[in-house]
Amino acid sequence: MPGLSNNLIQFILDNKIITIDFDKQGLSPTLTVLNYLRSLPSHKGVKEGCAEGDCGACTVVIAELNKNNQLTYTAINSCLVFLPMIHGKQLITVENLAEKERQEIKLHPVQCAMVDLNGSQCGYCTPGIVMAMFALYKNQKNPLREIIEDALTGNLCRCTGYQPILNAAEKACQNGNTDQFSKKEKETILLLNTIDKKSISIITSNQKYFQPIGLQEVFKLIKEHPNAAIINGSTDIALKQTKKFEVIEEIIDVSSILELKSFKDTGTEFIIGSGLPLESIKDNIGVQLPAFTNMLNVFASKQIRNIATLGGNIGSASPIGDSIPLLIAYNAKLKLINRSGERQISIEEFIKGYRKTDLQKGEIIHSINIPKPSNQIIQFYKISKRKDLDISTVSAGFRLELSDNKVTDICLAYGGMAEIPKRATSTEKSLLYKEWSFENINKATKILIEEFKPISDARSGAEFRKIAAKNLLSKFYEETKQDYVSA
Repeated sequence: MPGLSNNLIQFILDNKIITIDFDKQGLSPTLTVLNYLRSLPSHKGVKEGCAEGDCGACTVVIAELNKNNQLTYTAINSCLVFLPMIHGKQLITVENLAEKERQEIKLHPVQCAMVDLNGSQCGYCTPGIVMAMFALYKNQKNPLREIIEDALTGNLCRCTGYQPILNAAEKACQNGNTDQFSKKEKETILLLNTIDKKSISIITSNQKYFQPIGLQEVFKLIKEHPNAAIINGSTDIALKQTKKFEVIEEIIDVSSILELKSFKDTGTEFIIGSGLPLESIKDNIGVQLPAFTNMLNVFASKQIRNIATLGGNIGSASPIGDSIPLLIAYNAKLKLINRSGERQISIEEFIKGYRKTDLQKGEIIHSINIPKPSNQIIQFYKISKRKDLDISTVSAGFRLELSDNKVTDICLAYGGMAEIPKRATSTEKSLLYKEWSFENINKATKILIEEFKPISDARSGAEFRKIAAKNLLSKFYEETKQDYVSA
């Protein structure tokens, strides 16, 4: 709407535009969408279970306009999203699914399926499950079982068991994806287009929250606020508030910078904007980088992948971040930019120490360049206590190139084995230009277990990590060995 001041945000809830004035309403700009909804008398369906994106009880759906002026529906964890991040979007909760028809309540197809197939027991987690199913309903018709399971991976249920829930999702999605929201889409699109998308600047007594819409504005803000936390999906930074109860004093939210959400296939490489959500990367890459797709398949949950970004995962420089060992194996490079220029750096050079990077003053990660493998074999492995929605105990990104069954190129990058994601360089040297054979792998594993000095922590002991790293190399050999017998 014309004249919208910088400290206001607007979004659609209950089919009408909601205006939040942070000054007048005395709200924190880092108020989560979950806590905002819980403050309303008519939106108590959303629940807090874990406050870190693990349980899915807080799942809501966001509808927003794409470049074709059409609505897209995504499920997110409302406990990880700050209220200004939904500016210009539609917020849909479980209370919005049913509709009144002749004074009677008509349940949404996903709700009917949950009732009919006994998908709910205590009911605490049910609203989040229903919302994850609703997003699936809006995006898929007759989805495969694996797609249903992936859509519900981010929702935990302690009492019912998952079979009735999966059956309910399958039944709900059988007959198309039209509903009351389909009927109102034109009206919703018109409403969303009335919201002014200009930059936001929210200043309170103890916090400053900026959401620019252009890169030059980002650089200006970084110069003026050098200590500000830069966020896009906030799936990492939000935990400082939700779990550690810290007040984040300054935030530069770059989630509205369209340039950072780009994706380009040049034929020889993928150029991925640092702010493109992981789920969008997965959709764009498809089967072209199978190891990368395999990594994303076990990366958190769909709710988290809908907002988390590759730039954020790299920028956190976590020693157990899933993407970094694999990006090392892919020989990925980063494009870093500031207000006066740009530079390229390999992902390996970018990580400098525990949670430390080579990002210079005033720089941001612009994009990630991933070359398409030609003759290389690239694999990703992850060991964790459970398959889905878990942090790695040990992860690995391996690259191998063979000529006449001799190793001409090899990369063995591990996560969880040191203070940074790290290559096993001595082990690589022991294999380079040697025959790719069981005997040489057996010798290499003895070097490998001496090359790292992992720590023991809540996830695993140091000795287990060494054994796991050795076994992953052996597994890689078994999966790549050729029908070749040495003379």
